[in-house]
Amino acid sequence: MTALLRLMARRIAVLPIMILGITALVFFVMQLAPGDPAINALGESSSETAREAYREDAGLNDPLIVRYLTFLANLVQGNLGVTVPPASKVTTLIGSAFPLTVQLTIMGLLIAVVLSLTLGVTAALYRDRWPDQLIRVVSIAGIAVPSFWLAILLIQNFALGLGWLPTGGYININDSFAGWLGTMILPAISLGIPVAASLTRVVRTSMVEELDRDYVRTAIGSGLPRSVVVSRNVLRNALITPVTVLGLRVGYLIGGAVIIEVIFDLPGMGKLILNGVTNNDINLVQGVTLTVALAFVVVNIIVDMLYLLINPRIRTV
Repeated sequence: MTALLRLMARRIAVLPIMILGITALVFFVMQLAPGDPAINALGESSSETAREAYREDAGLNDPLIVRYLTFLANLVQGNLGVTVPPASKVTTLIGSAFPLTVQLTIMGLLIAVVLSLTLGVTAALYRDRWPDQLIRVVSIAGIAVPSFWLAILLIQNFALGLGWLPTGGYININDSFAGWLGTMILPAISLGIPVAASLTRVVRTSMVEELDRDYVRTAIGSGLPRSVVVSRNVLRNALITPVTVLGLRVGYLIGGAVIIEVIFDLPGMGKLILNGVTNNDINLVQGVTLTVALAFVVVNIIVDMLYLLINPRIRTV
C-alpha cells in the first residue's frame, strides 16, 4: 500500500507538468492551422474593419505567448471558448459528446481484454498444437486488419446484408437498452478486434514464458492440479506484461473511437472533431484534442496503478 501511495504521489506530482506540456503542444500546433479565425466567425462577406475589430476583441493581435497564457487562464476556469457561428460553448459540446466516446472505448476495451485472455491463454496451454496454430493465424489476420476497414465490412454484412443491426446512428441507453446495444456493438467490435489480436500474441508469449518456469513444474510435480497452478499463479504473473501493453493500446482505442464514430455516425468526439476540421473551427478542434489527450494521460495513470497491484515485486520495493 505504501508503494501504491508513493506511485500515486509521483504521478500526481508530475501531472501538472504533463498537462502543461499537452496544452502547449495542442495550442501552438493549432496556431499553425491555416485560415483566419475572424473570417470563420464573421463570414467571407464581412468587412475588413469588422474583422480587425473581432481580432482585437478576441485578442488575436496579442503576442502568441500572451494568447497562450490567456488560453491557460480560461482553461483553468473551464472555458475552452465558443465555436464558429452558430456559437456554442465548446465545453458544452464536449460534455455531451465525451460520454459516448467513453462508452465506446470501454466496450472496445472489454471485447479486447476478454478475447485476448481467452485466445492467448488457450494458445499457450496448447502450445505448438492445432489450437495454437489456428489462433496464431487468426490473431495475425486481426492485427493486419485496420479498424476502419473492419467497420465497413461489418456494416456490409450485418447491417446491409443481413439487416440485423443499424448501419449507424445512436440510441440513448435511457430510451432503449436494446437499441443502444444495437447501435454500439458493431463500432465496439470494430474497435476491439485489432487490439484483441495484438494483445493475444502478448498474452500467449507471456503465458508460455511463465509456464516454463521452475516453480510451475515444481508445483505440478508436487501434486497440485495444473488448472489450479495456472489460474492462481501462472495467469497472475503472466498478466504483468499484457497490462503494460494494454495501457498503450488504450490510447489507440481512444484515437480509434474518434474514427469509428465518424463511420457509424455516432455523435461523439469523432463527429465533433470532424465538424471542427470541416468548419476550420480552431477552438473546437483544440478542445476535443486536449480532452482526448488528457483522457489518455489519466487512463495511463490508472494502468500504472493496476500494474502495481498485479506485480507483487514492485509493491515490496
